Amino acid sequence: MDMPSAEQAIKSNRHAWDESARLHKDTATWKATLAAVARADFSCLDPTITQLLQEVGVVGKDVVQLCCNNGRECLSLFGLGARSVVGVDQSREFLQQARELADVSPHCPQFIESDIHHLPEALMGQFDVALVTIGVLGWMPDVALFMRHAASVLKPGGVLVMYETHPFLEVFDPAAVNPMLPASSYFQRDPFVLQESIVYEGRDVLDGPTSYWFVHTLGSVVSGAIAAQLQIGHLQEYPHSNREELYDQYENQRAQLPLCFTLTATRRSA
Repeated sequence: MDMPSAEQAIKSNRHAWDESARLHKDTATWKATLAAVARADFSCLDPTITQLLQEVGVVGKDVVQLCCNNGRECLSLFGLGARSVVGVDQSREFLQQARELADVSPHCPQFIESDIHHLPEALMGQFDVALVTIGVLGWMPDVALFMRHAASVLKPGGVLVMYETHPFLEVFDPAAVNPMLPASSYFQRDPFVLQESIVYEGRDVLDGPTSYWFVHTLGSVVSGAIAAQLQIGHLQEYPHSNREELYDQYENQRAQLPLCFTLTATRRSA
């Protein structure tokens, strides 16, 4: 199969995410979130990223979340004391859900529809903190380019905060007969071609639009940050899973795998 260009992959992934949005609406999780965001102290952030954001400091800060999905994490940032929050995502359908949640919340985030590769000029150099969470990097054809775009929205001295799945986990297939046997190379450069709906709440696999998932080594993530003139201040790996329930089986192994990581990096002054 011919591999798509970066622009083709980005377009296909945008369509797949728009189609995915309806599968996460009117579910038990959606209804619970809709009720919970009415609280001023609402947070869906787990203890790992909560503690890191508190250490970085978001109280009174201007924060942007890149690839914000339905905005629930943007609303959570207000609970940590953020002064303003902007959520950016390329999926119009998920942003519609984000605005529905914001309408119920006492907080007022701004949501902007934009592909990370074509960010509005008005966002450049505007934020103290840029947040990237689970399941973002895999949709990016070029992680170094992604890092440059992420750095571009930060003020000098602003901090990129990342909480992502560990890329080594991508060598395993959790649905395989032997899920502990490596199924692909950690150094695979061609994307996985997916023809199933994007769901992250433990549902059965459903046919869906073609999308492309890219594996980036941890070294390429770090190198991309350095090339983007970001100074890495923190990198930590963890044995807990922050992905779909299917990946919980990789926790608590005698020979434990790295399952996720956090990273912070500061934009250098000009």
